[in-house]
Amino acid sequence: MVPECLRVDAAPLLLGAYTDEVGRALFGAAAELTRLAGWMAFDTGQQEAAQRYYIQALRLARGAADVPLGGYVLASMSLQATYRGFADEGVDLAQAALERNRGLATARTMSFFRLVEARAQAKAGDGPACGAALRASEGWLERSRDGDPDPSWLDFYSYERFAADAAECYRDLKLPRQVRRFTERALAYPTEEFVRSHGLRLVVSAVAELESGNLDAACAAGTRAVEVAGRISSARTTEYVRDLLHRLEPYGDEPRVVELRERARPAGRPGVSPGQAARQATDRPLRRGPRGGGIGHGTVTCASPFAHPVGTQAPLWFRPVVSGTGHDDERR
Repeated sequence: MVPECLRVDAAPLLLGAYTDEVGRALFGAAAELTRLAGWMAFDTGQQEAAQRYYIQALRLARGAADVPLGGYVLASMSLQATYRGFADEGVDLAQAALERNRGLATARTMSFFRLVEARAQAKAGDGPACGAALRASEGWLERSRDGDPDPSWLDFYSYERFAADAAECYRDLKLPRQVRRFTERALAYPTEEFVRSHGLRLVVSAVAELESGNLDAACAAGTRAVEVAGRISSARTTEYVRDLLHRLEPYGDEPRVVELRERARPAGRPGVSPGQAARQATDRPLRRGPRGGGIGHGTVTCASPFAHPVGTQAPLWFRPVVSGTGHDDERR
């Protein structure tokens, strides 16, 4: 639905001519929708397509002169890199979002960017750097106020989301007591409105229980996670369940573990390094139309940014490499 909307509705509008103000609004709306298409592709395991959408979203955000939105796209790319095992690139992308938004973004936005950095630092195994990023994220969140001009695309971010990601950081750092502490708060998030998020957090809770020696509690949380996974289509949720089953292999003969394995059908696929594609693409200029304008110059026309939908050949600036695996999220 979203890719179709981009091709059928958004692309023709961007191919037109418009004023400065209208141009920024069009580019901003298209950037948000393109980032969403990237996140949907990422969540369903279409990693190369997700990269292409994210890179187009970066260009569109630049055309809209919306630095925080560009930072949000970089943060999304960081989460994808971290999930797929490219922790160093995840750190670089998150820090790029932070540096470009100092003095520009709201406190809540900066909190989210620092949280994304913490996820990457934890995956990289850097406990001190992760702890510093988490403290900074929580500090920014405490300074935020309801009346702040937060962007609409950050509506999902709350302390519960902070707690959920903090729990995952501590899972990666193998600190189960801290995982349990933050997971209790994270699971207070609305379960029907954020079904995928609830499933992911149940798996994190199960891992923490297992590492604390509570096999019964781990299997109980795992069973609930599998039930949630059966209600949605999410490659990431399936991968989380798969990771839990791997951790349960030493207990393979236990009836509870056997039952849980029978309920689950994990699957996964490899992918590509996001940071390399981003670095090559972000400097690529938007192709200007014959009127020679651009944002700040009256009118502008733009070649369609949706010429490479899911399933088509990647553009020249996209060069795949062998990927790793890992864990993440967005609205999760």
